[in-house]
Amino acid sequence: MTKKTTTKKAKHAKRRPKKKAAQRDVADASRRIGPIIRKLTRRYPEATTALEHANPLQLLVATILSAQCTDARVNMVTKDLFAKYRTAQDYANADPVAFEQEIKSTGFFRQKTKSILGMAQALEERHGGEVPTTMDELTALPGVGRKTANVVLGNAFGIDVGVVVDTHVRRISNRLGLTAHRDPEKIERDLMEVVPQRDWTPFAHLLIHHGRQICTARSPKCEICPIAPECPSAPSGTAARR
Repeated sequence: MTKKTTTKKAKHAKRRPKKKAAQRDVADASRRIGPIIRKLTRRYPEATTALEHANPLQLLVATILSAQCTDARVNMVTKDLFAKYRTAQDYANADPVAFEQEIKSTGFFRQKTKSILGMAQALEERHGGEVPTTMDELTALPGVGRKTANVVLGNAFGIDVGVVVDTHVRRISNRLGLTAHRDPEKIERDLMEVVPQRDWTPFAHLLIHHGRQICTARSPKCEICPIAPECPSAPSGTAARR
């Protein structure tokens, strides 16, 4: 056996087995979802999008900028950006080189510039400069996927057509046994099946807040989690203590 082979096997031996997500039982998930929403709402009564905006266009731009970037950083950038660019036409006419520098700190600035300016041009050409209010029209815009469209529709227009699935929502939904999938669109379908439609938008905000404060990726604080009794992934005895 070569040294290279030995080293490779040693590395594999040290890997910890991944914890399996809770298996999904639709009836059980539907039974637990009410208490989960009520308890999280009590814990995070002000849960809403952290992206600062005053209108649908601003939220659309901020959401595109938020990819692979913190909301706090996006808010810092958009403070000046929104003062300079007020309409879709302003963005459509922006100098790409200058715009790249204005959003550079959000990361992936070249692609985001292409998406935002292209989106704005499409708004001017197809929608009179206004942000459309349907999923199909939004996702037809450059740089706008289903997640971004859900954010805008739910938070800017109060239209619930889906559930935003980010890393927090994906992680916690699996831990709660609300889904057994990793693909965002499949997770969204599972959540839409058990979460009441009126709660689709706030439910995502609740999970995002919960994921940041308690149900973190590496060290979830199950001992203080308000929904431990409803969570099949909580350590044995945690639910009994609450």
